[in-house]
Amino acid sequence: MVTILLLLGAIPVVWYVWERRQRKTQAMPGGIHEDLTLPHAEEWELYHNAFSLCSKKTRVCLAELGIPYKSHHIDLIETGAYENISRHFLRVNPAALVPVLVHNGHPIYESHEQLAYAAQHAGQSAALVPENKEQRNFMEYWVHKSSLVGDDPLASINETAGNAVPGLTIPIFAAMIEHIPVSRIVEGLLFHRLKKRTLFFLLLKFRGVRGLPRLKPIVKLIRSSRTAMHTHLDELERALAQSGGPWIVGEQFTLADVGMMVILERLREVDWLEEFLGERRPHVSRYWEALQARPCYQAGVSAFAHPTVTQGAEKVVELKQTEPTFREALVGAL
Repeated sequence: MVTILLLLGAIPVVWYVWERRQRKTQAMPGGIHEDLTLPHAEEWELYHNAFSLCSKKTRVCLAELGIPYKSHHIDLIETGAYENISRHFLRVNPAALVPVLVHNGHPIYESHEQLAYAAQHAGQSAALVPENKEQRNFMEYWVHKSSLVGDDPLASINETAGNAVPGLTIPIFAAMIEHIPVSRIVEGLLFHRLKKRTLFFLLLKFRGVRGLPRLKPIVKLIRSSRTAMHTHLDELERALAQSGGPWIVGEQFTLADVGMMVILERLREVDWLEEFLGERRPHVSRYWEALQARPCYQAGVSAFAHPTVTQGAEKVVELKQTEPTFREALVGAL
């Protein structure tokens, strides 16, 4: 009997060791990897997630350039499962990150690299990249400002608007994660290379979205991200006033606008636009209206609405309207 119990106890350990060997993860350099060839059926393929900020950016870029692609939706834990650490997806990207743009079988990692590559290889690069060197440098600056930089963006929220966004997304993360089984989150603790993020999701799961006001460090992080985003959007307001609009570099829609489109979209998605737009930033407000009217917004963003995201957003709006302590935690005085 003892031998049987020991054997039964060893089964999970053996499984974990074997599975761990099948799911090796590592950071991957950005750009195209011509040394890797993935199975593919079409010239362009995209592994992406409906909620992922960087995935939105790449979809918008491909739509703007008119590049057709085969879609592979990959679930993240926020939308239901850690498919990004599955054996299948780790063969696509050992870093376990989306999006991955694939051209003729060769993967391109990092969304800002994907934007530049797609614009260069679509046969119409001038459509998204200015010929004027000064304008091109200005565009590159705002491409960076709209990017998520580093494995831990929250550590440098003042560097880019992209890094300030995750802190403002915490409430909807908490609302969405309530519907995800703990066992699926723990899978990330076992196999994801970034354990800190998984532990954070477990904390949100156990405390619940209503418990956010009692998590003082998280409330502080949300407010710090809010302050940082105000600074970034003040800078955008000045840039639009200087260029004369309607776009960041002026008359030409560029990769900079692709990046800022998804930043403003995320603020809409998580119910922060009332805080950041309106009379205090008239140029950004008009800019946002123009972005929403762009066909690429419909094709790259609206067409990929996810029910879990919609449900989470509705919950956050409800709590802000019905629970004063929750609203105060998010939008207390600067």
